[in-house]
Amino acid sequence: MHTKSSLALALASALAAPVATAAEQSAHSLSGNVGLYSQYIFRGLAQTDGDPALQGGFDYSHASGFYLGTWASNISWLRDFGSYSSGGSMEWDFYGGYKGSFGKSDLGFDIGLLQYYYPGNTAAGVTKADTLELYGALSWKWLSAKYSHSLDNKTFGVSDSRGTWYLDLSASFPITDQLSIDAHWGKQKFKGTSGGVSNDSQASYEDWKLGVSYALPKDFSIGAYYTDTSMTAAQEGFYTTPAGAGSRFLGRDAFVVYLKKSF
Repeated sequence: MHTKSSLALALASALAAPVATAAEQSAHSLSGNVGLYSQYIFRGLAQTDGDPALQGGFDYSHASGFYLGTWASNISWLRDFGSYSSGGSMEWDFYGGYKGSFGKSDLGFDIGLLQYYYPGNTAAGVTKADTLELYGALSWKWLSAKYSHSLDNKTFGVSDSRGTWYLDLSASFPITDQLSIDAHWGKQKFKGTSGGVSNDSQASYEDWKLGVSYALPKDFSIGAYYTDTSMTAAQEGFYTTPAGAGSRFLGRDAFVVYLKKSF
């Protein structure tokens, strides 16, 4: 009996060892995504002037809740405004933070830093659009609320704008296991002054979007949404490109379709 018990314990230990190793490895995960969009809309503003955008990124996460990631997309708005003399055709983001849930509830939280980086050289007298934001978010099932606070004094190239913030309220309501209705409302609030004019009066606005998304096999998904902004005439002027480059209003309503792959 003693010999059989020892053999059983030894066998159990041998089988348990690989399980422990797998558990340790599962504490780290790496994921990615790539998508093709009919155009890139950021906070209600056209980033590619109606042209398609190829976007993608990678994310590392730890079982403890800490994560790091990067994401990139082609853009054109910096060149459309004549802000960059070279480059200015890419947005490259870097972010990291900590996320988790409150106990065993469906209420989650997320806090972190996000750096928007726009490679290239600015035109004479123009400030780079690079921006660092601190963000915090709460989520419950298919609802989420996120607050982003600028730590830069030149938020997306706007002078004297430290403390500028953006509030994002979003929902992705599941109709079936594959189909969801997506809704969003956001408020961009600028601080400070530019050229003696209040940034709030000329640059602050609200945006919204409504759409659907559908999950396909092999981690593909497709979707479509309609987006628009509510701006005054003064704000429309602030977000309109110079006439010499072909005057275009970046906050106009838009319809976007996309195909995305996660891996």
